[in-house]
Amino acid sequence: MERKPPAPADAEVVIPAPDFGAELAFWQDHGFRLDAIWPADDPAVARMSGRGLRLRLDRAAAGAPMLRLEGDGPKVTAPGGTTLIFGAAEPAFAMPEVQQGFGLRRLADGAPWVIGRAGMQYRDLVPDRLGGAVIASHIRIPDGGPVPDMVHYHVVGFQLIYCYRGWVDLVYEDQGPPFRLDAGNCVIQPPRIRHRVLHASDGIEVVEIGVPALHVTAIDHEMPLPNDWLDPERRFDGQRFVHHRADQAEWGASALPGFAARDTGIAANTGDVAGVRVLRPDGTPTGPFAHGVDIHFTFVLSGRMVLQADGANHDVGAADAFVLPPGERAQYSDLSEDLELLEVTLPGTPDLVSF
Repeated sequence: MERKPPAPADAEVVIPAPDFGAELAFWQDHGFRLDAIWPADDPAVARMSGRGLRLRLDRAAAGAPMLRLEGDGPKVTAPGGTTLIFGAAEPAFAMPEVQQGFGLRRLADGAPWVIGRAGMQYRDLVPDRLGGAVIASHIRIPDGGPVPDMVHYHVVGFQLIYCYRGWVDLVYEDQGPPFRLDAGNCVIQPPRIRHRVLHASDGIEVVEIGVPALHVTAIDHEMPLPNDWLDPERRFDGQRFVHHRADQAEWGASALPGFAARDTGIAANTGDVAGVRVLRPDGTPTGPFAHGVDIHFTFVLSGRMVLQADGANHDVGAADAFVLPPGERAQYSDLSEDLELLEVTLPGTPDLVSF
């Protein structure tokens, strides 16, 4: 049976929170617990509860605290001056229409690292997020040790965690005891699966892909992890949990000219919702290609190459990322011997055409 999120209260006090982190810490210090937060990479809204009240911290709110009711209606002011506003309890889960376009984010661009959920540092890899369809983040925790995380879940359509450097200890609902996610390995977090980040090495870095870009992280205060029920075949909204281990995988042919592929099995376990592959040169010539999927994202794991796309040649290297729009010609050339690429497509089958 699928676990459903608890019904949110239909009334909450809205607290303006221009200094979001300080405001969150203040209310936690005064007996309120965090119930939900979004977006994870740069939190702007949090739902909290305690002392018989529901609070909503909102970085965009201004002025005095307000009372917010779930529903539709105009903003009104009570005789005593209290403002009453209406709205949904949290963003509705919806996949926006993909706004296609070429995008390239280089590590050398110096995009800022921002403090996100649980104190982790985030670097945005797709600045325009294709109109809100996807968020790709390079996440790091500079100092290892216990991670101040709670049992939580995400209201998403698809979510990937790829360990880029270091290691991190994780635990997931119905999947048994905690395990270590090492560099080169990845997991998918199916919709609403409860999980927790436990411990990280010094210098841990991961790449996280989420669809859609704006989604809610909700806290489950009741479920202990690991839980006492083991069901590794369980489907969460049609998707099975996947822990891909590079040392147990085989390399095979790739649809991309000039490359071999290490498939993660994610397409098979999500009903082709998404596909994840690691690519490396196979010594044969590369060639121009185009794809036919909604989202085609690539992160350079190591090495360097020239990306021919969007009418120009782009030198790309480790920790650079790019998205390619469907139907547009591209080519990878001047590949270094140590080149490895993380390729993520939605749907899972890349639907490549070579020229």
